[in-house]
Amino acid sequence: MGEIQKWWSSMNKGILQYFITLFVWKAVAGQIRYSIPEEMQKGSFVGNIAKDLGMDGKHLSEHGLRIVTRTGTIQYFALNFNSGILQTSERIDREAICGQAEKCILNLQVIMERKLKIYGIEVEITDINDNDPQFHPWEQELEISEAYTLGSRFDLPQAEDPDLGINSIQSYELTGSSHFSLQIQMEENGIRRAELVLDKLLDREEKSVHDLILTASDGGDPVRSGTAQIHVIVLDANDNAPVFSQPLYEATVPENIPKGSTITTVKAIDLDEGINGEIKYLFHKITNKFSQTFLLNSTTGEITLGGRLDYEDSSLYEFEVQAKDGGGLSDKSKVVIFITDLNDHAPELEVTYLTNDILENSPVGTVVAILDVQDGDSGVNGEVTCSIDPNIPFRLKKSMDNFYSLVTDNVLDREKATSYSITLTVTDHGIPPLSTATLIALSLVDANDNPPLFAESAYTSYLLENNLRGASIFSLRADDPDWEENSRITYSIMEGHDRSLLSSCLSINSETGVVYALTSFDYEEVQEISFWVKAQDGGSPPLSSNVSVSLLILDQNDNAPQILYPSSPTDGSTGVELAPHFSEPGYLVTKVVAVDADSGQNSWLSYQLLKATEPGLFTIGLHTGEIRTARFFLDKDALKQSLVVLVKDNGQPPLSASVTVTVVLANSIPESLSDISSISAPADPQSDLTFYLVVAVAFVSCLFFTFLLVLLALRLHRWRNSQLCTSGSMNFSGVPVSQFVGIDGVRAFLHSYCQEVSLTTDSRKKQFNNQQTCDTNEPIVTFEDLNINNGDQIVQVS
Repeated sequence: MGEIQKWWSSMNKGILQYFITLFVWKAVAGQIRYSIPEEMQKGSFVGNIAKDLGMDGKHLSEHGLRIVTRTGTIQYFALNFNSGILQTSERIDREAICGQAEKCILNLQVIMERKLKIYGIEVEITDINDNDPQFHPWEQELEISEAYTLGSRFDLPQAEDPDLGINSIQSYELTGSSHFSLQIQMEENGIRRAELVLDKLLDREEKSVHDLILTASDGGDPVRSGTAQIHVIVLDANDNAPVFSQPLYEATVPENIPKGSTITTVKAIDLDEGINGEIKYLFHKITNKFSQTFLLNSTTGEITLGGRLDYEDSSLYEFEVQAKDGGGLSDKSKVVIFITDLNDHAPELEVTYLTNDILENSPVGTVVAILDVQDGDSGVNGEVTCSIDPNIPFRLKKSMDNFYSLVTDNVLDREKATSYSITLTVTDHGIPPLSTATLIALSLVDANDNPPLFAESAYTSYLLENNLRGASIFSLRADDPDWEENSRITYSIMEGHDRSLLSSCLSINSETGVVYALTSFDYEEVQEISFWVKAQDGGSPPLSSNVSVSLLILDQNDNAPQILYPSSPTDGSTGVELAPHFSEPGYLVTKVVAVDADSGQNSWLSYQLLKATEPGLFTIGLHTGEIRTARFFLDKDALKQSLVVLVKDNGQPPLSASVTVTVVLANSIPESLSDISSISAPADPQSDLTFYLVVAVAFVSCLFFTFLLVLLALRLHRWRNSQLCTSGSMNFSGVPVSQFVGIDGVRAFLHSYCQEVSLTTDSRKKQFNNQQTCDTNEPIVTFEDLNINNGDQIVQVS
């Protein structure tokens, strides 16, 4: 009944321990902690990370949750991306991972890529009773002299059990002889040590060998045990036991000491002679691992290095050495070996998260990479410093133990730098320091943060009028430092002050920025066109800029001079001007007035006398168009002078117009009328005799004309009170000069004052027919009475 209760109690204890190991909680430092027993099958449940982090299981894949893996390390756990459950991916042996450590904790990190956060996970591996106690070696010899008294104690080999606590060795049992009993001693570190106690005196002659069975049992459920066979050889009496020169041997060696080097030498002295004085050295109370690391020369006591030392594996080695003589007597001494740490491990740098492309407008503090930094050394040699080039817009931020985040430290601008080669250097604090470097290539993705810019704030272009339709006028270009679509510029014309004019006259190539003329421009109609050109990139949203453009139309010599005065008649007659006989040289006869619709030098006019009846009689101002007398008139000069005036502009090639001006040499209107009548006759060549005859006839005609004027004055005086003739003296100073234009104007003027002039072209005689009776006492009307300056008066014959 007692055995059943014991079994049930141990069974409940095991079940309770199993469920306790599956308990999960969150640590105060923000880490998640799980506890599982060792030796669980692959794929066993460890914990629900998604639930413990408060994630929505339906959208778990959107978070990008994954375990941070390290190169060269065994991955004991795997994460189910669909459920967020942490599972075992390898069989976990606590003893192989943590040895005799009281707690065995495996650390891993989980990264949430969506938020770029790292969470620490601690998984405690609890011990199960999966190892049997073992003796090394399992068969041993123990020599005991028959001279030993009752109660003498002898050390027995110690069993090893890598399990911990109750699963480790709890008891020893000795069977096989009635001469010995077993005594268990508890050491300070809690390890049980078995000693053999002599309960009955030995007699070598009675029995020289005693075979004993030593059994070591743990406290696990079920109980595991291991046995060792002890052969006790009974020796003859030995008076002196070996004695070590010192009870404790200490040695300090660096961890990089080469294999085969001497660590220390133990020395024992035995005063006996012969076989009883021969000493043999051997390890006592040493683990199997230690026995492979250190070698003991059984004759000299020299301890040498048989394996490799690593401070990070163990900084202290402690074991016992036994000196035993040939008579079976022995002595023990403790050996403690201290391992000094050396900076023999370079820091390890692993990039657990990296983005190779980043937007240039990313905010400051954007995570570019997450780094896992490890150093296999300890203490100062394991302390590291992570650094980057200080002249780049990035910095390192320590996120948690051994983890650094590479983040942006300033505003990025792809137009200044399109990419960065970031060298990450990790240096430990050892002497000499060791370092590791890695290179991260980062490219900047363009953002549409620059509008197109024109080279100038305003443009002015010039175009010669009468251009061809579709001709290229000028080209605009805007630059955008952005990349690809963000720098693809399209051009368009924005409406100016005259919307209809722009749409019908100008167009622009949206890709090249070349402006074309859709029509032929005329300077006389349009001199300037002002408009705006818009340059817009292809970004989203698009950015744009505008520039003011002034198109100036340049004049071309496409208009001939136009003569305003004298105006060209429609019936083929020419303008007639009067020049008194008494005119002095430089007398202003008339002025030719012309204009040119062009501008600039194309409208600069020059005048020249192309043809004249009497060359050298008249001159014309080159730029004024004033016709003046060049000398005094002579009797032989013709009364009618025809002047052909050429008006020419300064264009290339020059354009011109001409007009014929007729100048009559006369002092008064009546005289001019007479001259005009003579002028209207055909001008046949006359000899000198004919000329004198004509002069004589003219002189007689003048006397007769004077007589008629006197009679006319008397008649006008008598009829001054008539209906057509007003009283008082006749004053024509108020008559507008404009009435004295042409023969018809003169006739109309004279007819209004009851006078009609009959002109006979053949006889050059002047006959006056009084249509109304006027007072003959009225004075004769002359040009002087009309207050007309014959130099300024313009008479035109129509």
